[in-house]
Amino acid sequence: MTLPGKRDTTAVAATVLALALALGGCGSGTDTNTGSGSGSGSEQDVSARTSAPAPTGTGPYPTPSAPREAEPLPTGAKGTPKGGIILPRDVDQRDADEVGWSTLKVMWTFDTIIDSGQRDAGVRAADAGWLTKDYATELRAQQPLSVPGAQWREWAGHRAYTVVTLSKAEDAAMPGDTDTEAWGQWTVTVTPLGRDDWAGESTTVVAYLQLTRKAADGTWRVADVTVQ
Repeated sequence: MTLPGKRDTTAVAATVLALALALGGCGSGTDTNTGSGSGSGSEQDVSARTSAPAPTGTGPYPTPSAPREAEPLPTGAKGTPKGGIILPRDVDQRDADEVGWSTLKVMWTFDTIIDSGQRDAGVRAADAGWLTKDYATELRAQQPLSVPGAQWREWAGHRAYTVVTLSKAEDAAMPGDTDTEAWGQWTVTVTPLGRDDWAGESTTVVAYLQLTRKAADGTWRVADVTVQ
C-alpha cells in the first residue's frame, strides 16, 4: 500500500495474498466496480469482529518490490469454497469497515479442492465485485510466479479449506479518511481445516487497506492491500 500521492504502478495486485505461504501484496485503482460473483452463506464462518486496540503509532505502509518475471502457471478450477463467500449485496456498502472486513475474508478463504494456489481467492474477490476496476484487472492479469509451496501441498493432502478470523487494529500513523478515501488496518488469522478432520497451524498477518468511492454517498471498493 502506498500513501496518498504518486503510486508505484509496478506493484501488481496479485501479491495481495501474503501469509506465511510466501504471500505479499499491493494493488491500485480508483474506479469503483459493482460486479457480482457466485457463492453465498458462511457455513464455517467463525470470524470475530473485535474492538480496536489502542493506536500504536508504529504501523508501516510499505510498497513491495516489483514482481519477478516468470512463466505463468495454471490456475485452479472455478467454484465456491467451503462455507461460501460474502457478496457486496450482503453488507452495507457505504460502510468502509464492512467492505474492508468482507473483502479480506474473501481474499483469505482458500479451498484446496477448487484452488491451485492462494491467487485464486484474490480472483474470487475481484469477480465478486469487492475491488476497484483497476485493482480487479491487475489481480486477474497477474499469474503465479512459482508452484505452491510445501505448506499448500500439506493442506491439499488433507483436502483443506480455511477459516478466517479478523479483528480491527487501528494505528495512529494511518492516513485520515475523507469522503472518498478510507484506510483500514486488520489482523487476519487463517486456520486450515482438513476434510479428514485434520487441523493445521493458524497463521496471522496484519493487512492494510485503502478504499475509494466516487462520491460521498457512494459505495466503497478496495483499491489497495498490503500485508505484513
